[in-house]
Amino acid sequence: MTALTPHSARQFILDNTALMAPPHVPEILLHLADEAHDLWQRTEDELVEIGLPPPFWAFAWAGGQGLARYILDNPDTVRGKRVLDFASGSGLVGIAAARVGAAEVTAADIDPFCATAIRLNGEANGVGIDFLGTDCIGTDAGWDVILAGDVFYDKSFADRLMPWFATLKARGGEILVGDPGRSYLPRSGLEPLAVYEVAVTRALEDSLVKRTTVWRFA
Repeated sequence: MTALTPHSARQFILDNTALMAPPHVPEILLHLADEAHDLWQRTEDELVEIGLPPPFWAFAWAGGQGLARYILDNPDTVRGKRVLDFASGSGLVGIAAARVGAAEVTAADIDPFCATAIRLNGEANGVGIDFLGTDCIGTDAGWDVILAGDVFYDKSFADRLMPWFATLKARGGEILVGDPGRSYLPRSGLEPLAVYEVAVTRALEDSLVKRTTVWRFA
């Protein structure tokens, strides 16, 4: 079996996903895996064998869907602004921002396969998005708006994020988070902007619908 590399991932993604609209964001098409695709059935050991990290980019997570919905419904949030889609995955949130007129969108994710997935997804929606493949926590490229979906799933990761978000907020950055009740969402310092009932897949989550809130760091 030939090991995948980020550079050879294009055909793999096309073969193992289908172009479809996430349930809560029908305006956007993404290359996603569903029950019909082998990628859905593969075990973690099989993914490691072919050289593929867990393919989070192949699914539209609840927090990202909620955040993308909010951006599409409230375009002034990002219009004309420099946007960072942090922990981007499929690029869904960044694509939403580009669709409604963000001046510049950077999708950041440490999974190098996201570069190919996001490029394909951007092409499917007629938008161009820059990709940053390094760990950008603690850095500041002057983004006006930082968008982050589903990032509070791990305590050590959340502990790194909070001081960074606080620093960005203090210098005037707007930080919006989409979260369906992940365990390590901060309990204070957040202002709710919208609540959505987002359809998800039981194989990924513990229910078929996740109550998802878009928060602003206050």
